[in-house]
Amino acid sequence: MSTRTPDEHPKSPPRAGAPGLRVIRGEGQRKQEPLASRDAVARVLMEAGADMLLRRISPLRAQEIERKVDRVLDLFDRVDTVPMLMPVLKRHLDELEALMRETREVRAARR
Repeated sequence: MSTRTPDEHPKSPPRAGAPGLRVIRGEGQRKQEPLASRDAVARVLMEAGADMLLRRISPLRAQEIERKVDRVLDLFDRVDTVPMLMPVLKRHLDELEALMRETREVRAARR
């Protein structure tokens, strides 16, 4: 027979070496990360897909973002073998950041 109440959950001892959960205070605001990695660029694509599904942006804008993301990801791969393409990659990253900034402003205005 158990001595715990129905609202109690069994506690298990923490595993050795396993970090506990910690709270990150974000104040409800999402920090916009700079597009400096493949992962950050991929998150832009996911953000645009979610915005399109939620009808916050048009399919045309989502398609434009997807096209630019594809180009940037291709350039990331090419820069690995031809480092001289870095200025081209930087220019395309700047263009994508500008497009996303504009997209977020349009999205915020619709709310």
